Amino acid sequence: MNIEYSPKPVVALIAGPTASGKSAAAIAIAERHGGIVINADASQVYADLHVLSARPSAEDMARVPHRLFGHVDGADTGYSAARWAAEARAAIDAVLEAGSLPVLVGGTGLYIRTLLDGIAPVPPIAAAIRAEVRALPVADAYRALAKEDPVAAARLHAADTTRVARALEVIRSTGEPIGAWQTRREGGIGDTIRLAAIRLLPDRHALARRIEARADAMFDPALAEVARLAGRADVPADAPVRRAIGVAPLEDHIAGTLSRDAALAQLTGDTRRYAKRQYTWFRNQPPEEWIIETEYSNAEVTFERLL
Repeated sequence: MNIEYSPKPVVALIAGPTASGKSAAAIAIAERHGGIVINADASQVYADLHVLSARPSAEDMARVPHRLFGHVDGADTGYSAARWAAEARAAIDAVLEAGSLPVLVGGTGLYIRTLLDGIAPVPPIAAAIRAEVRALPVADAYRALAKEDPVAAARLHAADTTRVARALEVIRSTGEPIGAWQTRREGGIGDTIRLAAIRLLPDRHALARRIEARADAMFDPALAEVARLAGRADVPADAPVRRAIGVAPLEDHIAGTLSRDAALAQLTGDTRRYAKRQYTWFRNQPPEEWIIETEYSNAEVTFERLL
């Protein structure tokens, strides 16, 4: 008996550093192909950070449907790459079921990798072990990790508080190193779709100029946005939303401990350093079939070639 297999559904992906023009490219592709844009940026999920996260404007979002933008309240301290991936899978399924093209757009490599490759099925960490590990200064946690899981310690920066603590609590709670769990990833959609991926990697000097211009233009409206966030008693000081790029210097300016010029300089500098890390990740980590473009205006034509 002959069985006809349906081709895998196409999912578009526009990825790259902040200020590279991803949103403009994604909207153009969605407009041309009847698509729906799905956010893959960790800061743009928060309702509190419309301006500071450079979320698409209301006018742009009215041009085509958008999903997973600004849908998480800043008081939600449990949002994660795993939660986003589950939401993105559901959104992609719904878009495909409606006969439309899902257009993923974002610069958070961890989110994209979790969606495509899946997540390590680490069992829940024992509460007592988590509390003990999270109470350690990062230097002490790293020394302990170097003894208990030297492989993980060798690939982590000694000052990376979050990842060092995670690796240490995993080895102590499960008895297995985090690397062993990560080889058993589950739930990824990479094998079930045909990914048409474009990496936007502009000239670095041009990207830096865009970041500077954007930081200057957003400063005052972002300041009002952060003031509202800072005034929320239900958002703890260590909430993930408060760790977004730009929140700290603007809060310091609001508190009177940092001048406007210094706050703007820190916002610009932090964004440029973040863009540099994103640029490096998207140049070196994705597979070669993810096409590189230097100008977002070329993405639509390139996408046509990938179909």
